[in-house]
Amino acid sequence: MNRTNTENRYIQILSGGVRLEGILSIPEDPKGIVLFVHGNGNSRHSPRNQYVAQTLQEAGLATLLFDLLTPREEEIDQHTNHLRFDIGLLARRTVGAIEWLDLEPYARELRIGLFGSSTGAAAALIAAAELPEKVDAVVSRGGRPDLAETALRKVRAPTLFIVGGDDEIVLELNKEALDQMQSGSEKKMIVVPGATHLFEEPGAIEYAARLAREWFSEHLDQVSVW
Repeated sequence: MNRTNTENRYIQILSGGVRLEGILSIPEDPKGIVLFVHGNGNSRHSPRNQYVAQTLQEAGLATLLFDLLTPREEEIDQHTNHLRFDIGLLARRTVGAIEWLDLEPYARELRIGLFGSSTGAAAALIAAAELPEKVDAVVSRGGRPDLAETALRKVRAPTLFIVGGDDEIVLELNKEALDQMQSGSEKKMIVVPGATHLFEEPGAIEYAARLAREWFSEHLDQVSVW
């Protein structure tokens, strides 16, 4: 089902003493909301994230694309690459964004999903482990869930790992992370043949977006959106 009536709001999230920029997109009668958790500071400007967000919006899901780093932090990280690997910092800000969203009247009744990429996937999983009553589904695309370490065993939300078949090192790390998650939890990994880490190959990001849409539609909407 395609939904064209989507309201876009430019927002600021106060989290951990900093203001994080974001774009909140709310389709008519949303069935849930998905927060995008990316390891660097330009999540809301990422064409891949924007494409996935639009795919989710067409299925009736609201999306929140926000930057985990401030513009100044992103500028520093472009030279050092250390902040995108500060998983504790990213996780705290993700938790802060979820708590901020919980205070917004329009989102209070919506089930929450997290879509993590790269090191942001680890932050999303840690947030899911810390807020099991608030996070209802997680998708990792080309992520580093292994960096969530001991939090993996505490994740209760249904979790999907999407990994490129040609992203060999990350593929092995995802397999190991999947094995560390509780056997009783709903968990799954889907390998996209021929895709590398950034899913830049023809059709790769489109396939990943469809997988994410199906996962979130199933676990965030009590009534099917199809």
